[in-house]
Amino acid sequence: MIRRSVLFTGSAVAALAFAPSAFAQEENHSTLTIGVGGAYIPSYEGSDDYRVMPIVQARGKVHDFAFWTRGPALYVDAIPNRDGDGLDIELGPMVNVRFDRASRKGMKDDAVRALGKRDVAVEVGGFVGIGKTGVFTSAYDNLSARVAVAKDVAGAHKGYVVSPAIEYMTPLSATTFVGLNLSADYASKRYGRYYFNVDAAGAAASGLPVYDRAGDKAGFRKIGATLVGGKSLSGDLRKGWALFALAGYSRMLGRYADSPVVSVAGSKNQWIGALGVGYTF
Repeated sequence: MIRRSVLFTGSAVAALAFAPSAFAQEENHSTLTIGVGGAYIPSYEGSDDYRVMPIVQARGKVHDFAFWTRGPALYVDAIPNRDGDGLDIELGPMVNVRFDRASRKGMKDDAVRALGKRDVAVEVGGFVGIGKTGVFTSAYDNLSARVAVAKDVAGAHKGYVVSPAIEYMTPLSATTFVGLNLSADYASKRYGRYYFNVDAAGAAASGLPVYDRAGDKAGFRKIGATLVGGKSLSGDLRKGWALFALAGYSRMLGRYADSPVVSVAGSKNQWIGALGVGYTF
């Protein structure tokens, strides 16, 4: 069975994730791909200001147990991938470190900066998914669906985040592939209150209006789509050097989009772009 390779947008702050296990053959029970590059992302979730940041990501497997990073998140698939019919069942732990608004340097908007920093959140949980290789265009394309659930254990927002996603990847040749990722984020009431509400003190400091509806109830925070492409520099996507490019769009939803942090100081429309290079061992 042929394994997939994709470059993803990741967490709610649009942290880039680079997941390039480039078409590693099933008989290769251990592989590793390291990717580095640069990403153009919003300065915080809901911002209309952008910044460029470096990225370092990895994906691989050890004796058929797969692992990958997505931005500052790590996923480990506890079910070995040994199914010869192209079916891949995923189940395992994940941990994500959320840096959204944790540094004043990362917040370009003066009003949002005046609201103060947020603590770094450490979200721990798990994921479940299913993938199938050989679906539409060839014996090597891949369609998968995954849901991750994680709760903050560091005492920052103290809530939970649910992240469903559907991904499709297809090779165009032995040296080129393209992929599409559709995703959404569902956040708890505590998450909404922590990042999107503006209390009286915050309004006085920032000039933004008071807003307390983001934590009324849990709900979908955003939806998004990401298009990725890759080109081998070694003549074979399964090994050696490759170039990757990504473009993504997401839209803030509901009470989160109505928050002054987004509607006044930022934008509902969120964009991301990235270029990177990876090496598969």
